[in-house]
Amino acid sequence: MKAFPLLTVALAVLAAVAQAADQRQFVQLPQMMRDHMMHNMRDHLLALQTITRQLADGEYDAAADTAEQRLGMSAMQRHGAAHMAPYMPGGMRAAGTAMHRAASRFAVAARDASVDGEPSKAFGALSDVMAACVACHSAYRVH
Repeated sequence: MKAFPLLTVALAVLAAVAQAADQRQFVQLPQMMRDHMMHNMRDHLLALQTITRQLADGEYDAAADTAEQRLGMSAMQRHGAAHMAPYMPGGMRAAGTAMHRAASRFAVAARDASVDGEPSKAFGALSDVMAACVACHSAYRVH
């Protein structure tokens, strides 16, 4: 049972090192806005998981609908984007808008795949959505 305290100390040290090494820009948000943003981010992940399942099942139109309604330009108002924007650095706003635009482009590509049966452009467009997520999460953090 002596391994448990050692493991606890090791994990604490690793967490401290990881936090110290985090060079992303810290974005201070009011607690209510932070909670709202985190809720949106979790919903984005769920939407991406739903979309990939729909694509795997050949349900391209459903994937397009999910993308547009939950991630695309149509979703910005539901996510409170205009309300959140003043609290974000310009680059963070731009990354968010890029993600929403990429999701709308994915929706078009997925609908095209539904017609022509060729999903490669849809997968490429989905990669662009996720690249916008990665860019933002690599540059910014909230606490």
